[in-house]
Amino acid sequence: MILHQSNNLTFFTPAESDSLGTLFYDAGISAGFPSPAEDFKEQRLSLDKELIKNKEATFFARVSGQSMIGAGLDDSDLLVIDRSLEPANNKIAVCFLDGEFTVKRLKVNKEGVWLQPENPNYPIIKITSDNDFVIWGIVTNVIKKVY
Repeated sequence: MILHQSNNLTFFTPAESDSLGTLFYDAGISAGFPSPAEDFKEQRLSLDKELIKNKEATFFARVSGQSMIGAGLDDSDLLVIDRSLEPANNKIAVCFLDGEFTVKRLKVNKEGVWLQPENPNYPIIKITSDNDFVIWGIVTNVIKKVY
């Protein structure tokens, strides 16, 4: 279900699922030379259980834009956002800034708060008292397509 859509992010809530999960083969898939997979173990894996720690406070949002490509967040990636986590320096956060949602790395020190993009083509944003600013949640995972 779509909750909110802005220019930068589209928010979704996790759907209820009675599924037992998808088959998971704990075979340690090698990215080097192939190895015999004769002693792999079949299990069920629930992505909800793997990615969502606090169901009531977790949302998904789809990224729109290129400002966080250096952090591995590409256009159309799906973010898992937990609103129950405390914001902290260097965390990637979804923020509401002056009427728009954005995703940036938080930079916090005694002099203030900045939103740091992970693309040199985008400016660092200094948060001031003139801004309408809320840290909406902390990004815990990213789900991406591999083409």
